[in-house]
Amino acid sequence: MAFKPHPNGGGLVEDTAYVADTAYVGKYAVVRDKARVLDNARIDDFAQVSGNAEVYDYAVVCGNAAVFESAEVSGCAVVYERAAVSGNADVCGNAEVSGNAKVCGNARVFYLAVVSGNAEVSGNAFVSGNARVYGDAKLGIGRFYKDDHR
Repeated sequence: MAFKPHPNGGGLVEDTAYVADTAYVGKYAVVRDKARVLDNARIDDFAQVSGNAEVYDYAVVCGNAAVFESAEVSGCAVVYERAAVSGNADVCGNAEVSGNAKVCGNARVFYLAVVSGNAEVSGNAFVSGNARVYGDAKLGIGRFYKDDHR
């Protein structure tokens, strides 16, 4: 496995991964495995994107956040601090995932939704609208929250 610095930011990109020239990978960030970072996406600080994950559009992954397995982050979504997005999860629109939050399984967080703190959204859960999932909340299989404050 060989890594090369990305020309836009200097972060490390494994030979098996793909990062568009228009994307940004910060000096300490890493993109590995078969991950793809496209369009104007930004991977910054100590963030990592790995597995078959994709980050695209204007999405940002920063801090110590991780996006891995087959997860997707797109639109203007932001994943930061120590948050993790994994499995087949999708974070899109203007959604935010932060703190130690986890979005995993087939979960979808979109529109203006925020998942923060130690919250976990998993299974087939959808979090949308202006919903806020925070603290130690755990949302699982088949739940849909829209404009809900839990």
